[in-house]
Formats: sequence, structure tokens, C-alpha cells
Amino acid sequence: MMDKISELEQRIETLEAAAEDQSKLIETQTETIDLLTEQNALLKKSGDQKDQIISKQGELIKFYEEQFALSQRRQFGQSSEQTPDQLRFENLFNESEALADPSLPEPEIEEITYKRKKRKGKREDDLSSLPVERTDYELPESERICPECGDVMGDIGVTVRNELEVIPARVLNREHAVHAYGCAGCEKNGKPRQIIKADAPVPLISGSLASPSAVAQIATQKYVNGIPLYRQEKGFTYDGVVISRQNMANWLIYCSQNYLVGIYSLMKAKLLEETVLHADETSVQVLHEPDRAAKTKSYEWLYRASGCAGYQIVIFEYQETRRRDHPDEFLKDFKGFLHTDGYEVYHGLPPDITVVGCWSHCRRYWEKLYESITPAAARDGSDAERGLVYINLLFAFEHEYIGMTPNERLEWRIKQSKPVSDDFFGWVETLRAPPKTLLGEAINYSLSQREYLENIYLDGRLEISNNRAERALRPFVQGRKQWLFSNTPNGAESSSIYYSLIETAKENNINPYQYIKFLLEQLPTAKSSDLETLMPWSENIPEYCRIPVKASNIKQENSMYTSKKGSLRNALQKLRERYKAKDSP
Repeated sequence: MMDKISELEQRIETLEAAAEDQSKLIETQTETIDLLTEQNALLKKSGDQKDQIISKQGELIKFYEEQFALSQRRQFGQSSEQTPDQLRFENLFNESEALADPSLPEPEIEEITYKRKKRKGKREDDLSSLPVERTDYELPESERICPECGDVMGDIGVTVRNELEVIPARVLNREHAVHAYGCAGCEKNGKPRQIIKADAPVPLISGSLASPSAVAQIATQKYVNGIPLYRQEKGFTYDGVVISRQNMANWLIYCSQNYLVGIYSLMKAKLLEETVLHADETSVQVLHEPDRAAKTKSYEWLYRASGCAGYQIVIFEYQETRRRDHPDEFLKDFKGFLHTDGYEVYHGLPPDITVVGCWSHCRRYWEKLYESITPAAARDGSDAERGLVYINLLFAFEHEYIGMTPNERLEWRIKQSKPVSDDFFGWVETLRAPPKTLLGEAINYSLSQREYLENIYLDGRLEISNNRAERALRPFVQGRKQWLFSNTPNGAESSSIYYSLIETAKENNINPYQYIKFLLEQLPTAKSSDLETLMPWSENIPEYCRIPVKASNIKQENSMYTSKKGSLRNALQKLRERYKAKDSP
């Protein structure tokens, strides 16, 4: 019996040992499974990370491809914003009815020729404002003897040809000899001698060679033609005159600070009386600003009247920074509408200033995206093409509104343009793209600026773009490429005054040189009450200051996005049909 019990105990011990071994095996396998699960999770996470890296790399590759295509276009392509032929309104969405049927036979080519009358009078119109000096070429009577009969030949006609003769600028030393007169009789009688002097112009700058014509010439050469003072200095030497660039700079600054600033201030006050303005800004380098490095950017701010204004005024203002306090200060007395680009500084202006966005800026984002798509065949039907067509349609409608009253324009905009812009923003909201890609930037700009872009539907006097301000700022930007920088803040402020007077003169059809010269002749003896009569739009401005208006120069302000009215109607109808079909059950 004991043997059986002992045998059972041994078997029990053996089974317990086997169970313990089995438990250890299960524990080991469990640890292995946990380890494998953990490794699998790590591998999956690593795979997800690789997918993210690949996705980001794909986005970067696309971004760099877009940037490369844009760089190529900037370097080698055209800079015009004109709409390409492939974005015609009649092929808005590239529907099948717009495509040719390849099964149809080729049409026979018929050559048609026609004659048209050559336009007459253009040359006469171009030369109509110039003085005429006629030179007659005649034969003496002794050379007009007929070889057949010996009679004297009579004049039977004149053949006239025209040519332009250019007379270079002439520099002369004008001596102002002011005669004084004394009474000899008083002196003989022992009385104080009475002395009088002849009237003479007041010197522009006492003790200086500067004259109104010289300062006006220097100013227009620099601020109209973009010729820096160092090149003007060299140019004067060809005429035998030595005028250092330092002297020219001093003359310009002195005249702006002592004479022209009054006109500038009055123009600024008149501008702020308007209720619709445009604003823009660009950088300028000023070398010697207090507590600032020479390479630090400063800014030239521009404010100008809109097309509906009574007076066309352009004001430039130099400031050290691009902060909001500058437009805040300049516009503190202004209430109304302000056209700007998308710069956020303008969006924080007081509530009595309504910011109006620029559709041209919005269009440029879609145009950049369109130009970056390669090959060109891939642009057809792309989001970039569609975005451009929407905006082009809005500009084309604006061309139709030319000549309307503000109320009529507002009525037609709400009736005709607003449905298109609503469709545009509704479509943009459906798009998705990484924010740093060109498509992402176009989407972000369009939606973030929607509030301001749609403000054109508040008043018929408003314009669809801020191009008016950009055109006024362009002469400054072009000139900056030549003179590069201002030496001191005084010089930068002086430049602002000259650009303001010159661009305002041009806007009012006044010759800049003649106007600056006229002002410098009048202002040394003018009273503050006389300034109103010296404004560019004043009837008191002499006729010789006015630019002759020729028939060929009277042009409507055409939009670069024009199209036939029928195409506009078709495009709008296609938009309607497309969205109606899209929303139908």
C-alpha cells in the first residue's frame, strides 16, 4: 500500500513539475506575443511616419516645382497680367459643345482680301501742339527760265515734309542787375539822400546760383525721368557748368521745406475731405536715420483720390516703419471707403473707415498658380483656370459699367456681378490644399479677404481693384531703381513732397517741369491765402503749364480682362447651369 502511495506522490510531483514547466512556457510565449505586438505597433508607427514624411516630401516637391516654374516665368516670361487666349469666356468649363468634332471634314480655305483707307490726320494730330518753323526752298528767277520757250516759270505747287528738330537744353548765366537811384537835389540841399531801387525777382535761395528753372529741371530729371543727381552732375559738365550733387540736393531740400511744403499740406487737407481713397506702400532705403542701421528698410506710403473725386490728388509720405500707427495718424480726420491690398495693418483702422479689397491682388494668386502648372496642357480644366475665369468675368463686367452713374453701376453689380462672386467663394470653400502650396495660398487669400472684396457692393463709386494706387506708386518704384536710396530723412521727406506735386500735376494734365518752375517763381512772395490759386486744378495755372490734350490721347480706361458681351452672357449662363445641375437631386 505504501508503495502505491509513494508512486502516486511521485506522479503528482512529476505532474506538478510538468504543469510548472507548462506555465513557464505559457508565460514566455505571452511575453513573446507582447513583444511582437509592441514591435508590430512600432513598425506600424514607423510606417505611418514614413508615409507622413513621403507626403510632406511630395508637398515640398510640388512647392519647389511651382516656385521653379514661377521663377522661370519671372525671368523669361511676360510680365503682363493679360488673360491668355485659352481662358476665353466662351470655353468657360471646356464643355463638349466647345470641342471640335474630328469626324467632320476640314473646311475649305477661302482667301479674302480687302482694302481699307489709311488713317489720315494722325501725324498732324501728333504735331499739333508744337511750334512750327517753316523753311521755303525757292529758285531765283534766273533759274526759272523755260528751256523751250524762254518764259519765266510760275509757282505751281509746294511739297511739304515734316521732321522733328530737337534743341538741347541751354544753360546760361543770367545776371540780375538791380539799378538803384538816388536824389542829387536832396543831397545838395543838405537833406537825407532819397534812394529807390527797381523791382526785381526775389532770389530763390539767398547767395545761391539756384533759380526756379534750375531747381525745376533737377527735380523733374530725378523724380520724373529717374536720373540720379550724380548723373545730372556729369550731364551739366557737358554744358560747361559745374554743379555738385551736394548743391543740387541742398537746393531740392531747401525749396521743399521753405516753399513747396505749403502746397503739399493743402493738397493733403483737400485729399482728406474726400470719402473714397486708395492706399499703398513700398520700401525705401534711408542711410542716415537716427538709431537705425543703414540697411534697415523704411517705407513710402501713398494715399490718393479715387476716380470719382472732384480733385485728383496723390500724396506720398515717408515713414520709418510699416506699422499701423502711420495710416492711423494720416487718416485720423478721414471717414469713408479706403481701397487697399490685403495688408492686415489697414484692417485695424477705425470703424468709420471701410476697407475695400483688391480683386487684382486676388487674381494674382490664381494667375501664379495657373502659370506654375506644367506642362501647359495640364492647365486646361484645372482649379487655377476656373478661379481665373471667375475673376476675369468680374473684370469684364466692370468694363461694361464704364460711363454709368454710381447708382447704375451699383445696381448692375448687385444684379450681375455679385452672383458670380458668390459662386466663386462658394466654390473656393470646397477646395482643399496644404497651406504653403500655391493653391493653398490662393484659397487662403480669397477666403480671408472675402469680407473686404465684397465691399464693392456697398457703393457704386468704389472700384474693383487698387490698381489706381499701384499706378501712382509705380514712378517711385521705377525711380528707386536708379537713385537707390535717400541719404537722410530730410531728403526722404523732400522726395515725398516732390513726388506728390509731380504725380498730382500729371493727374491733372499739368506739365511737371512747368508747374514746379511756376510754383518756385510765385511762392517766394506768395501769401498763405494765395496757395489755393496755385493748386494744379486751379484756373489760375498758366496755359503754358498745361499739357495739350489731343484727340488721339482721349481714351477710356480699358480693363485688361475685356470680352464680347455675348461671351459674358454665355459664361454667366454656364455658371448658372453648372451649379443648378450640381445642386439638383
